[in-house]
Amino acid sequence: MTENQQVSGSYWLQTAPGGRRAALTEDLDVDVAVVGAGIAGLCTARELARAGKSVAVLEAGRVAAGVTGHTTAKVTALHTLVYDKLRRTRGSEGARLYARSQSEAIEHTARIVEELGVDCEWERRSAYTFVRDADRVDELRAEARAAREAGLPASFVTETGLPFPVAGAVEVTDQVQFHPLKYLLALADDIVAHGGRVHEDTTVLGLEEGSPCRLSTASGATVTARDVVVATHYPVFDRALLFTRLSPRRELVVAGPLPAAQDPGGMYITPEENTRSVRTAPYGEDGTHRFLVVTGEHFTPGTSDARALFDRLSGWARAHFPGVELTHSWATQDNDPTDTVPLVGPLHPGARHTYVATGFGGWGMSGGMMAGLLLTAQITGAPCEWSGLYDPRRLASAVREAPSFLKHQAQVARHFVGDRLRPAPPAEALPPGEGAVVRTESGRLAVYRDDDGALHAVSARCTHLGCLVDFNAAERAWECPCHGSRFDTDGKVVQGPATRPLERRDL
Repeated sequence: MTENQQVSGSYWLQTAPGGRRAALTEDLDVDVAVVGAGIAGLCTARELARAGKSVAVLEAGRVAAGVTGHTTAKVTALHTLVYDKLRRTRGSEGARLYARSQSEAIEHTARIVEELGVDCEWERRSAYTFVRDADRVDELRAEARAAREAGLPASFVTETGLPFPVAGAVEVTDQVQFHPLKYLLALADDIVAHGGRVHEDTTVLGLEEGSPCRLSTASGATVTARDVVVATHYPVFDRALLFTRLSPRRELVVAGPLPAAQDPGGMYITPEENTRSVRTAPYGEDGTHRFLVVTGEHFTPGTSDARALFDRLSGWARAHFPGVELTHSWATQDNDPTDTVPLVGPLHPGARHTYVATGFGGWGMSGGMMAGLLLTAQITGAPCEWSGLYDPRRLASAVREAPSFLKHQAQVARHFVGDRLRPAPPAEALPPGEGAVVRTESGRLAVYRDDDGALHAVSARCTHLGCLVDFNAAERAWECPCHGSRFDTDGKVVQGPATRPLERRDL
């Protein structure tokens, strides 16, 4: 990244097969409607279709082109430093269920890849959580013990394939990395082959719960379904108040070809240096190169200079992998639950036919696969040993980890009030490619100047709950720091929970 360069886009999206699926234009009646065609939604729909349910997947954009299409696509049960914490907060049984649910989901997916013959660059690799600070070695040793006690093939090591020394690392063998789009497009085809429907460009605006449930869409079509699964990454329906338990986090990615001799041969992550995650993927026909993917520099949407963070991450990648040619850059978004574990199950305490999958905390690949199995069991009435662990209605853990909840709410309140007190620059001062929230006689407006010099103005109030947006110059998008909604420069929704665009305004 250079100072004025924009992101180039996700490598996964650019190297996946093309084609679009039709939008829903007529009323539909199905057993189950799944809102969202990311990994959680498609895995759930596939399992339900195979179980004999009539299923419709409704996606506002394109299949797997949202958060899933911008992932690093590590498929592992080693989630940085989670097991020692789970052992302390959920007991050894909670840690064991977490490890088992994630691992069984991965192996279930491996069988699907083989059964369908999907060419999705499925590779077995060890996963590592490493530190370079010797003062954190005891933390790594405790994590290795907890992961091993939870049932993972985990060990503490001091040697890795990284091109620099580490103080220590947790290694879990026989994990997976893959091309997420190639897998999920094949999954969508399999859903259709088993009688399901997958509709792109179909924005769901409303949910009426009952027997049956009804979904209203932007096109005017209504979907009637006995059960509804909300798998939109961040829930688009607020009745469960899950937004109070989710903290949005944006993270940057830089990538490009690397000589195969420099391949570190595993999947790596460290909590140090504002996170650094490293993996490679197949690249080219002759095997002389691999495709290096480096992730890090996480921040709350709408709060940081993403261009400077991209430069810092690019510098780190070039310094540690001097043979890399960085050709791609993009960003991904995750939601961290305030009590560590994803929220998968009934949408709210009174729900009878509505379900949710959210809060995967950066580990949506294995988490989404797990959610597909868990939600299918709940909808079909099959037993699932770890339903209680992931139940969104849980209270004990929410109370136990209340400081995280209160910290998140304090940050939201600070943005809601404090952002309205910030000095506002004049719109005339904006250079091309820049945006800012400016003060006018009619209130605060989000104003962007395009490369031709024209100004574009929209309301600065996020249509979710009214926080003020801020401009991400690297991605040229308006972002809400409270709950992570994102909009393009003309106000169109790019990422929820918002479902309505920012209102266009005249300066």
